This record gives sequence, C-alpha cells and structure tokens, in this order.
Amino acid sequence: MTKISTQQFLPIEQIREGILIMRDMSLRGIMMVSSLNFALKSDEEQTAIIYQFQDFLNSLDFPCQVVAQSRKLNITGYLDKLKELEEKQDNELLKVQTSEYRKFIEEIIVGGSIMAKNFYLVIPYFPLAEFSGVPGFASYKKTDKKILLTEEKFQRGKYQLWQRMEYAVLGLRRCGLKSSPLNTAEIIELLWALHHPKEAEFGYYPELPPELIT
Repeated sequence: MTKISTQQFLPIEQIREGILIMRDMSLRGIMMVSSLNFALKSDEEQTAIIYQFQDFLNSLDFPCQVVAQSRKLNITGYLDKLKELEEKQDNELLKVQTSEYRKFIEEIIVGGSIMAKNFYLVIPYFPLAEFSGVPGFASYKKTDKKILLTEEKFQRGKYQLWQRMEYAVLGLRRCGLKSSPLNTAEIIELLWALHHPKEAEFGYYPELPPELIT
C-alpha cells in the first residue's frame, strides 16, 4: 500500500527566506501581531482605535487574512514548582495555603479557563498573476505545462511582499498594535503546532536544521 503523507494535502510547496511559496506559486508572508486590552480603554480610546483600524483596512489595496489562535495554556512547570515549594515548606499554615492555591490553579486549568491567544496577519502576493484568467491568482490546468517560479520572479515577488508587510506594520502601529514578520523557523513551528496541538501545548517542537534557525 502506498503511504500517503499529510504534506501531500497541504497547499504549500516550500518555505524559503521567511516566505511561504504555495503550490500555485503565489507567496505568503506571516506577521505576528500583538494584542491590547480593548475593554480597559475609555470610550474615547475605543472609538479612536476602531476608526484607526477601519482606516487601515480601507487603505489596503490587497487582500489579507487575520488568524486568531487560541491554545490551552500549559503551566505544568509552574505547578511542579508549587508542589516542590509545598513539600519544602516548614510552616504548616503556609504549607496548607500553598496546597490550596495549587489545587485552585489545577481546577481552573481543568475547566479550560486559562488560554493563550496569538494573532497573525497573512499577506499574499501573486507574482504569476499574468498567467491567470482571474486577476490576482496564478493557476494552470494539470494538462498544461507547469508554471515555474524563477529566482528572478521570486526575488521580485519577495520585494513586493515585504513592501506590503511594511505598510501593514505602519498601519497596525497607528492602531496601537505591534507586529513582526515570522522567519522561516518560526513559520515552520507555527504550522507544525497547528497540526500537532497537544505536543505544542507541552512546548515540544521538532528539532530544525541549523540553516533554518537564522
């Protein structure tokens, strides 16, 4: 029986120089975006943020995708440390209080109340759009000769993509949000975590080749 890899079902051809190259030869850049506590802002501040974000979206002349990722926060190490402190505590009252606090935290975790949220902005660029019948997308039939993304087209597309990402950084900054592009290693870890949520929850990530860490 022929073994089928999950990678065969992914629309990703390659990850290179901090850029996702899709199977249709289009490019994607991924930016990690900070968050802010909107509920703690005054009414005036909330209104200003909303209008700034609205202006940012209206100023874009390219599509983008906002990804919100919620993950159960793993604090096993913290609980282990509390257990260790509890066992070493000489004062009986403090020992009981430490034990009660540890059990309280464990109950919160079981209820799924502690979550970690990450936000990403995915920005595309289509260097082979001229080959498509639909503006902005590169496509070809299986019977057609496969379109190749040459080094020249990749570098030109990368430059245009980075221009878009820099524009997004400035626009988000006006909304009070910080953002930073992910490099190749960070993109790989993000995609791996999406398909292996349990392992990622415990902080386990596969070892990456040294050339991808830079």
